[in-house]
Amino acid sequence: MNLRPYQQEAHDKILDEFKTKGSTLYVAGTGTGKTVIFAHVIKSMQPKRAMVLANRDELILQAREKISAVTGLSIEIEKADLYANTGLFNGMPVVVSSIQTQISGPKDKRRYLRFKPHEFGLVICDEAHMSTAPSWREVIAHYRQNSDLKVLGCTATPDRADEQALGQIYESVAFEYGILDAIQDGWLVDITQQYVSVGSLDYSHITTTAGDLNEGQLAAVMEREENMQQICQATLEAVHALTPQTLSSVPVPEWKSYLSALKVIPRRTIIFTVSVAQAEMAANIFSRAMDGVEWICGKTPRIARREILDRFQNGETHVVANCGVLTTGFDNPFVELISIARATKSRALYTQIIGRSTRPLPGLVDGISTAEGRRAAIAASAKPYCRILDFVGNSGKHKLITCADVLGGKVSEEAIQDAKEKAIEDGKPVRMLVTLTNAQAEIEKKQREAADRVRMEIEVRKNHLLAKSTFHLQNVNPFNNGDVMKSNGHNRKSRDGRAFSDKQDWILRRNGIDPSRVDYRQGQAIIGKSVAEWNMKKKQRRAA
Repeated sequence: MNLRPYQQEAHDKILDEFKTKGSTLYVAGTGTGKTVIFAHVIKSMQPKRAMVLANRDELILQAREKISAVTGLSIEIEKADLYANTGLFNGMPVVVSSIQTQISGPKDKRRYLRFKPHEFGLVICDEAHMSTAPSWREVIAHYRQNSDLKVLGCTATPDRADEQALGQIYESVAFEYGILDAIQDGWLVDITQQYVSVGSLDYSHITTTAGDLNEGQLAAVMEREENMQQICQATLEAVHALTPQTLSSVPVPEWKSYLSALKVIPRRTIIFTVSVAQAEMAANIFSRAMDGVEWICGKTPRIARREILDRFQNGETHVVANCGVLTTGFDNPFVELISIARATKSRALYTQIIGRSTRPLPGLVDGISTAEGRRAAIAASAKPYCRILDFVGNSGKHKLITCADVLGGKVSEEAIQDAKEKAIEDGKPVRMLVTLTNAQAEIEKKQREAADRVRMEIEVRKNHLLAKSTFHLQNVNPFNNGDVMKSNGHNRKSRDGRAFSDKQDWILRRNGIDPSRVDYRQGQAIIGKSVAEWNMKKKQRRAA
């Protein structure tokens, strides 16, 4: 499996960091192949044995499949009732394990104690933003008893709140490649954002717990029937490519027949909820209006969950509502729509959520050498973009994350806020990158205009001072045609292209001012000053 250019750069920089450091971190946006990167690192560091630590069953299985495909190495799983061989001579080159398995058991009988630290030369922490937790720290500390160990963390996006804690585990950041970079380089599809205003949504009374909205309080808000009805209506309209509020004119009992008569293929959609009850509620409301709707949660049996996701993969199921299951470790490039039926203050969580829909269709962009070519291929495909639905209410003091925050890394905070406000006011789907770019351009235009006004005012003041000092030296009658000289080939145009008369040109030049270096309005002001000065002197002479 050949590496993409940015993947090769990440691989090389990681190995460079390991020459002088025992640990490093790399950031690769969801959908950019972070597992492929660390699989190649494992391959390059052979014959060092590697331990890959993941947070969930799906991540373990995905890691095993991807590492095997990239490296061709034999891989064992250490999880629940699956046990990997121990010992350098009996064990396979790679072990993939869950952090829950590693930490299981009493303090003196932890499962990780089955493995001797010196057996491993590399530990990889998938979803490294989790590795600040005490359980992860304990497991990493065990393997770090080997002084030659290298620790590699990978994450889609570390939250700013996590950066300080991550710095205590990882000595450096070897490489960063975010979702914005990947969209601009044509590796991911563009994002269309739609804000849906829900008048009954009120987050203002919710407290903050561990940096995010308190989940219990948030669930109480989101589970209200009135809120879920509005959220589901907006999502149903997006699923069927309808204009917002189309279903408002259709009686609810007739929604199913109305949508069925459209004969459109529903967009593959994931609904993210804050609670299990909300996920079930969303699926029930949807099922009254369309077929092919299911829901899953952490307690869904593993086999049943796999069957649901298989049906979703092949298009038999169109919509899956979930609570805390599909945020990480789920890859389905056919997903076109994400309905975020849970507000969050966490940039990391939000980025993981929208990343479930940003992958282009399989085989579409690999093999195309330029960003322009890849973007053109995506634009011409059956999935030219993904759509994100955010539901807006009274946020109170909370700064809730949206696409504008995730994609706004290269524009000002003012542009992000302006783009949000415009999109919320419109209430229609917008290409958020374009909206952000336009907002930044408008801000920069206003800044240039303001700077030009300031410069003009300074120049006017300078010219007035120059004119004033000159007036005292010149005893000129501006009304004496006999004193007026022709321009003698001088350029009589002002800086903004308007021409002064011969008399105006002569007055300006007699006062030491080149007409081409002032605006027409400035020139008139200076001439007016000159005339006023002459009239004043004339009155003074008469009075004397």
